[in-house]
Amino acid sequence: MGRVQGKVALISGGARGMGAEDARLLVAEGAKVVVGDIRDDEGRALVSELGDAARYVHLDVTQADQWEAAVAAATGEFGKLDVLVNNAGIVAAGPLREFRMDKWQKVIDVNLTGTFLGMRAAVDPMTEAGGGSIINVSSIEGIRGAPMVHPYVASKWAVRGITKSAALELAPLNIRVNSLHPGFIRTPMTAHLPEDMVTIPLGRPAEAREVATFVVFLASDDASYATGSEFIMDGGLVTDVPHKDFSAG
Repeated sequence: MGRVQGKVALISGGARGMGAEDARLLVAEGAKVVVGDIRDDEGRALVSELGDAARYVHLDVTQADQWEAAVAAATGEFGKLDVLVNNAGIVAAGPLREFRMDKWQKVIDVNLTGTFLGMRAAVDPMTEAGGGSIINVSSIEGIRGAPMVHPYVASKWAVRGITKSAALELAPLNIRVNSLHPGFIRTPMTAHLPEDMVTIPLGRPAEAREVATFVVFLASDDASYATGSEFIMDGGLVTDVPHKDFSAG
């Protein structure tokens, strides 16, 4: 039996990258999955690959009514909702003094408000199911800072914070809320970046499936006592302190 056998999960931003790998591994471990995204063609192709255990819904995470429809799809198709993976996210870069407000607001709307709306929509069906697991995908930029990506850093720190406030409020309902903090992951969003852009102690970027293993763990009953916590998977990146290499003597 799989680690999430019989559970029903909703994944935002699930059509490709980390979200798609989350969907694949959750299904492989016995879950039913609703994939939500704005990339309809890619989302439908993924669901076709996954078969009867998956459904696709168009989901713009900034729209409350689309969240309600996505939750209704999960409960209507599979009878309940046990797991929410708030995975959808975008990034925008630019110097602080020139950063446009529309670019700032778009990142905040998707990364932070989208996470809030997803959690809000999930509370009632998870309560009816007797509890659940909400997994909010933040970033190592929600642990530290980075230049030029100001709304991304701000939103990912905020996701880390709202995870904790939600965890405290929802604990009496047996709904666990945790944040994931990936480092440099090979996904379509990072495909344009050189692999040596940062020095990673483990020597390489991660594959999206390596992050998905954390999602499956947090979705499963193996993580039944974990809530309000931060799970970092970054190859040691945030632990490292820049230093000279003395190994050559």
